[in-house]
Amino acid sequence: MTETFGNADLSNGEAAKTLHINLGAEPLELSWQHCGTTSDFLGEYFAKCCEKGVDQVDARHSIGYLLNEILENAVKFRHKGNVEIRCSMERNVFESTISNMVDPQTAEKFQALLQELLSRDPGELLLERIEANASDAGSGGSGLGLLTLMNDYDARLGWSFRSDHANGTVHLHTVAALTFA
Repeated sequence: MTETFGNADLSNGEAAKTLHINLGAEPLELSWQHCGTTSDFLGEYFAKCCEKGVDQVDARHSIGYLLNEILENAVKFRHKGNVEIRCSMERNVFESTISNMVDPQTAEKFQALLQELLSRDPGELLLERIEANASDAGSGGSGLGLLTLMNDYDARLGWSFRSDHANGTVHLHTVAALTFA
């Protein structure tokens, strides 16, 4: 069974410039440092694919920030296995899919968070969450990164959860897209 949240559709076609990276989980342990390095590399690579008139510094920053937020979540919450990254750029539309496996409990908690994030205005909810986090430094899992992407970067985000009952995991595919003018 597959459950989808947000906008999990991709529009870039075969003419798009693409890059696929598989972060192998074994024998090295994936860490947050891998996220920053990978995101910076992809931001630099795809910023150079933008058409004339697009601020490449802004594109590099936006792509890097978007990927870092989503990659950190994939690495932090993955159950086991690799993290697969697929990115493309066509006509100033950057799209990415990050895939990993999570345990069913993590999937359930994340789906509940997504339902809340997607049912409210991202700007209002972002302010509420910033205020709540400021008053309780120990709070976590508030979705601030995702809300910032939706509100400040106008990112289109979507998630697809597919249960694999044979091995007790859930395949999570996170789709994110940015359009540069």
